[in-house]
Amino acid sequence: MAAEKPAPVRVLYCGVCGLPAEYCEFGSDFERCKPWLRANAPGVYPEELLASSSSAAAAGDKDVDKVGERLRGVGISTADGSTSAGDASASKPEEVKRLPGGKVKKKDKQEVSIEKIVRNKRKCVTVVKGLELFGVKLSDASKKLGKKFATGASVVKGPTEKEQIDVQGDISYDIVEFITDTWPDVPESAIFFVEDGGRKVAAA
Repeated sequence: MAAEKPAPVRVLYCGVCGLPAEYCEFGSDFERCKPWLRANAPGVYPEELLASSSSAAAAGDKDVDKVGERLRGVGISTADGSTSAGDASASKPEEVKRLPGGKVKKKDKQEVSIEKIVRNKRKCVTVVKGLELFGVKLSDASKKLGKKFATGASVVKGPTEKEQIDVQGDISYDIVEFITDTWPDVPESAIFFVEDGGRKVAAA
């Protein structure tokens, strides 16, 4: 005797969101589905749930707006007794970067280091680091260095993941004068040559 085949289940799909009617509440806009559900699937959801009108939601939105306006007008008192308005334009306190273990990360010292590196026993590269600390845009600086010394210059990431300028050839002989003339904000006293072994020698 053959087993009876179960009757196919008829699924009622919502005419608004396209989901099965019992899944409308998980859709993106249940409020828009409610009128359709009241008319076409009255038994799927309790009447109280479908009766909650969009006007109540709108009233809730107005309450949220009122609270937001009230918070924007609240003043925040500072240590010296003055108050500042709690708006988005208020200056944020400078964030202190901390290293693992709670140590405070020190700010980079404002100095430019120039290092001559010999590769493959013949190829020489002059590495310039620290110009960005004086507000110099490295991409512009590399173009000016390449043009001045008629050589290739590019911005690359160094071993410490900080950007530096690699200039092809040994240009350390008059690069200091070029830097101070081109970018007056960089004092000669802040420029150092890095010799073998990592020892720094002041250019001034």
